[in-house]
This record gives sequence, structure tokens and C-alpha cells, in this order.
Amino acid sequence: MALESLSLAQARRVALAAQGFTDPAPTGVPTARHLRRVVGRTGLLQMDSVNVLQRAHYLPLYSRLGPYPTELLDRAAYRRPRLLFEYWGHEASLIPVELQPAMRWRMAREHQWGGLRRFAEEQPDLVKWVLDEVRESGPLSAAEIERDEPRDKSNWGWNWSSVKQALEYLFWAGEVSAAARNSSFARVYDLPERVLPASVLAAPTPTEAEAHRTLVLVAARSLGVAAEFELRDYFRLPVAGARSAIASLVESGELLPVRVESWKQPAYLHPEAKLPRWVRGDRLISPFDPLVWERARTERLFHFTYRIEIYVPAPQRVYGYYVLPFLQGDRFTARVDLKADRKAGILRVPAAWAEPGVDRAATARALAAELQRLAGWLGLERVAPPDGGDLGGPVAAALASAAGVP
Repeated sequence: MALESLSLAQARRVALAAQGFTDPAPTGVPTARHLRRVVGRTGLLQMDSVNVLQRAHYLPLYSRLGPYPTELLDRAAYRRPRLLFEYWGHEASLIPVELQPAMRWRMAREHQWGGLRRFAEEQPDLVKWVLDEVRESGPLSAAEIERDEPRDKSNWGWNWSSVKQALEYLFWAGEVSAAARNSSFARVYDLPERVLPASVLAAPTPTEAEAHRTLVLVAARSLGVAAEFELRDYFRLPVAGARSAIASLVESGELLPVRVESWKQPAYLHPEAKLPRWVRGDRLISPFDPLVWERARTERLFHFTYRIEIYVPAPQRVYGYYVLPFLQGDRFTARVDLKADRKAGILRVPAAWAEPGVDRAATARALAAELQRLAGWLGLERVAPPDGGDLGGPVAAALASAAGVP
């Protein structure tokens, strides 16, 4: 697609198509082929430990495929032949294994956390001992190799042991990899040669400039159309490296400068980006979905102001603790605070809120249907009526109507 300018509506559709929201839905149970298609669109999946609804890395696949067996993702990430590996992409992420060489520049740099850098400098013998333990007995979690050592209370409130700090330093440096996640969602570490495919480890290491070009191009393909900061932020690239990569890609024709209506920033279009005539479907979007990672982009594209309020004190929250935007077609029409009450088998809805100007009754019916689908995927028996929010009443009525309650 070669265009000099895009309307805002066109840019929205380009972005949604790039993220996989216009791909055909699976006709049966989703398979590894569908998973590969989604990851090919998103470029990576962000991870997060919050499990109030579902772990963050599982939700983008649900948003694009509908209900799918989560074992698909577990196998892709933690069983041979691995399709994904854990590393620092956009925060902690699952990344396609073929991008591992493009991440080696980061592994070769000093750890971005000053505390872990100082720890490794001050305790090199301990770091070496931990690596030797993994080499001799891995895969191992930190708890399995911890010695009776004092906790470092300065570590961002995480209360990490010295062993855990050593492991995370080695993980950043690429000297250990995540072989699995245990039942507590803690990393289980092993040597890269026992985790990653041999062909990946044997691949040549690109220069830092080459790696930045690769990662900017992946970001551009996943975003469709984007400003400079968004291309850089996708893999958290350094400013100078990202700018140099963008300039090089523009010069080679692999990125196309384009104007987007109402955007003050220059924009860049991937040459293979698609401009669909429409976007259909109703989907709940995770707070950690790449569609809404960059909140300023979300505002510019969708006129939707979104902030995650997990870390906001409860009395100061506006919408709730774990709030998911509701996407209908190419617009966000609502947002809903959700909690999976696994013990009771209920999807609880602390609040549901409508966006200005939407058809509340139609949005409530669509949201109620999607909540029921989500509950089924999570193995929950029913959806509780919302406790609050300006869309709570209409959603409760739609849930009751669907259940045949007069």
C-alpha cells in the first residue's frame, strides 16, 4: 500500500488489521497455525504476574481467536520445538525464537537496573556459583537453589534473595533462559543450549544497528502505521538506535513516510500494511495488549483515554482495578472491570462503563454476550451482574434477558 496520507479512520483500520483483528476467525478449535499467525501479527506477547482475570500473555490470543486451549501457548513457549522464548522485549515478553539473535545486543549491554548491575559487580563469585548450579542441575527455580542468605530489602519491594538477583542478572545477559514457569508462575532457569533450538543459537549475531533495523521493522509490521516513539517503544529501543534504523528503512523503501489526519507527529507506514474496508467483531482487550500499550497512540487513534489503575489506591480509581477496553468494530465503546472468582465459578463485574455517544442498549447486549463467552473460556459457570458503572444496569438487563430471566 503506497499512500501519502491517511484519514484517522483509515489509520485505525490499518492498525487493527496489522494487529490481526481482521483475520478470519478459526472455523474450529484454534491450532498452532492460528497461534503462529497471531504472534506473527503482534511480534511478541507481554507477560505480567497479575492473575485477577487471566495471565496477560494468554489474553491477546483470546482477543483475536476467541476461546482457544491455553495449552497451545504453553507448548509454544515451554516445550520443544519452541516457537517462543522469554526475554525482555516490551517489558517481560514471549518473543519468537527467530528474533533471539536480534536481542543479543541487549544481552551484551549492562543491565538497565542499577541495583542488579551493582549486585553483579559486588558479588561476582555468587553469580558464577549460581550459573554453575544451573549448568550442573538445571532446570531450576530460584527457590530450588537458594542458600540461607539475607534478603536485599532495596529491591523494589520484591524482597529478592541474592540467588534470585543473580539469576535475573544472568537472564538479562542471556547466560540462562526460562525453561518453564512453575505453579507459582516463577521462572525455572536453564542454560540457553538446553532451551533454545540449536539453529537459533548457531545463527550469526547481527550488529547492533542491524538488530535495531530488524526490531523496528517488526514493530512497523505489527503497528501498521506509527509515529517514531511507537516504533521505538515496541521493543524499548534506545533513541539514537531507533532513529538511525528508521532513517535507514525509509531510505531503503522498507518504511514509507505518511501523514495521518490530526497527528502532529510524522508517521511511518509499513509497505505491506493492509487497509480493510471495515473491521467487524466484538472483543475485550487486555491492559497489556500491544494494541493499547502506548496510551498516547490509543488516544490519537481511537479518541480513547485509557490508564491501568492497578497501582492506584482504591479510593482514587476512576474505573476499577483490572479494566479491559471493549472494542466493537474499529471503536472502543465501553470498558469493564473484571475479576475471575474461580472458587465460586463466577466472572465478577465490579463495574461497566460506556463511552460517550454510544448506543448503550446495543453496546450492553454485545458486551454481555462477550462476557459470557469469556467466562466459558475461563471455565467459569456464569457472569455476575455488574456492581456499578454507568453501563452496569443495561449489562445486567442484557445478561438477565440472555438467561431468560423476566
